[in-house]
Amino acid sequence: MGQRQELSTSGLAKWQSRKRQQTLTVNPPQRSLRFMTTSQTTPHIHYDTEEIRKFEAMAAEWWDKHGKFKPLHQINPQRLDYIDAKIGLAGKQVLDVGCGGGLLAEHMALRGASVTGIDRSPKALGVAQAHAKQSGVEVNYVENDAETWSQQYAQAYDAVTCLEVLEHVPDVPRTVKACADMIRPGGMFFFATLNRTPASYIKAIIGAEYVMRWLPKGTHEYGKFIRPSEMYSALRAAGFEVKEIKGMSYSMATGQFSLSDDLSVNYLGCAVKPA
Repeated sequence: MGQRQELSTSGLAKWQSRKRQQTLTVNPPQRSLRFMTTSQTTPHIHYDTEEIRKFEAMAAEWWDKHGKFKPLHQINPQRLDYIDAKIGLAGKQVLDVGCGGGLLAEHMALRGASVTGIDRSPKALGVAQAHAKQSGVEVNYVENDAETWSQQYAQAYDAVTCLEVLEHVPDVPRTVKACADMIRPGGMFFFATLNRTPASYIKAIIGAEYVMRWLPKGTHEYGKFIRPSEMYSALRAAGFEVKEIKGMSYSMATGQFSLSDDLSVNYLGCAVKPA
């Protein structure tokens, strides 16, 4: 009996030891790969081919105000006015990262900026080029990504815009750092993305993709949405001084977006590269 009790006690001790090891090695909080430092991620992966494929499939609808990009058409005036008010677009050298079909890039050019738009979707760039030609607007569109482009264009721009793009890239801090590298001292970085909250899941995914059907199902992945605290961290790590973050709220009554203090779903902001 004593020997069995000794064995039982020993077995219990071993089980408790294994349990403690599992607790230590299996259950710690895991950081998202998208928010690790650049040295901790694969250096040559600058964009998500699956995300590119999604947008390639609907590239023809970029300039259809009632098509799959209806939400971008709705928020574009607010985005454009916000950028222009902060930096004064006339005469500025501006890079639009993830320009897609050129909604923002073309309108910034119309306000007097010299604009380059880069994207990894050949179809979207084809639409952007065709629309710019038809509209008589000069925009330089190039198939590229921020990380690659930054290697040749360090401190080349007065401002870099990266709107509704960061929630689709594989490594947010790396993309933000690449944008910082391309901005001249004193220049500005403009960003817009989706917060990771229950409200954003309900409105941006359930509402926009399944109920309103503004976007194809699967356009967004909730796990890729970016909390403002995470955005702040990426901006500070890139050397930026964050100036402002504002919400973009949608009114069912008016069918319009407006700037607000509600960051629970969409938000945009600006940061300065110190002189």
